[in-house]
Amino acid sequence: MVSFDTSAGQQHIVSSKVDGIAAELPASVRDSGKLVVGSGSAGGGLPPLAFTADDNKTPIGVEIDIAYLVASVLGLKPEIQTTSWENLFLGIDSGKYQVGVSNIGVSELRKEKYDFATYRLGLHAFEAKKGSGLKISGPADIAGKTIAVSSGTLQEAILLDWNKQNLAAGRAAATPKYYQSATDYYLALESGRIDLYLGPNPTATYHAATTGKTEIVGTVSSSYPVQGLVGVLTKKDNGLVKALSDALNAAIADGSYAKVLQKWGLSAEAVPKSLVNPPGLPKDKQK
Repeated sequence: MVSFDTSAGQQHIVSSKVDGIAAELPASVRDSGKLVVGSGSAGGGLPPLAFTADDNKTPIGVEIDIAYLVASVLGLKPEIQTTSWENLFLGIDSGKYQVGVSNIGVSELRKEKYDFATYRLGLHAFEAKKGSGLKISGPADIAGKTIAVSSGTLQEAILLDWNKQNLAAGRAAATPKYYQSATDYYLALESGRIDLYLGPNPTATYHAATTGKTEIVGTVSSSYPVQGLVGVLTKKDNGLVKALSDALNAAIADGSYAKVLQKWGLSAEAVPKSLVNPPGLPKDKQK
């Protein structure tokens, strides 16, 4: 079993200020000395993304560390404001938050209103009981299996898409199972009532590492069939996105970015380069 530092006093991994990149910021942001960051993790959040530390108030997690890292390159102090997922976007729209760092996937629909600077691969994970011997790399591997998934999610859409492919190829479909909570999924996995749980890779990886009872046996892009990417989100054309992307690339180059992902067990989601507004989830797949 792996343990993570969930204390309020943990040190954030930061980088050195790069004057040339800080100079790309709009003067108003640069002069303010701060970066106002919206985090949609109200209600405790989800480890290892953004969640509440042991003191029940301090936000921590990979998303928080990414915000600190980007701000450090820009010479700004991050001001983390926790809100609900819905209010995060409203806050970006109104200018209450300058950026959103909250596991936000790049999508063609979101790109109409927002700019993205990418910093992680978007992945879903197939989680199985430890020692299952299963390996999932495509539709054929799930034929005839019983798979838990949350209703109305991108994961469910991928599962149903793979079922169609299996049926078209003369293979058995997988049987989707729906439960009310993560606890129910894991009890079903432990007791053998389901073969797999398909959910977001970060939370699955954290669960497998901290409990020692499950393992990741395969991943699939969150924006299947295109590569899913997670990005720092900001209001479209507000002049921030290039500086954000350049700051991430500076952190990738100096190794501090890799340390952040390693700290939270997410090295598998590392990107070689931060991109501005790359292709995202197609509109017809947006939930």
